[in-house]
Amino acid sequence: MAKKIIGNIKLRIPAGRATAGPPVGSTLGQWGLNMMDFINPFNDATKDLMGKDVIVHMQIFEDRTFTWKSLGRPVDDLIREKIGIQKGSGKPHAEKVGKITRAQLEEIAEIKKDQLNAIDIDGAVKVIAGTARSMGVEVVE
Repeated sequence: MAKKIIGNIKLRIPAGRATAGPPVGSTLGQWGLNMMDFINPFNDATKDLMGKDVIVHMQIFEDRTFTWKSLGRPVDDLIREKIGIQKGSGKPHAEKVGKITRAQLEEIAEIKKDQLNAIDIDGAVKVIAGTARSMGVEVVE
């Protein structure tokens, strides 16, 4: 019989730099989990992305065990890196902060294709273009 899931957690953690402090320690401590069972494997698995934020999904089971999966870097971070901006616009429909091309969107879509809810690359590009527009980035051909 499968273990009963009592919690699902999403965390955004700097790759290779997880510590027992916040956000990891405080979140896992609430569930009564051994932090070092997560921290050491996470840091080893993400050391190639050192310092860049990574999205992690965790499933917590009734017997205080857990599984985790790293989903890689967030789309907004990839967009900001690709076009060289520090942050998105506070008023995305009025103030534009940069421009991104379809070729750049396709590069990001290739990186994130396994995590996106899209059938093909065109659908993935549309999802990422929507994220870019919501950040105040103009999508150009």
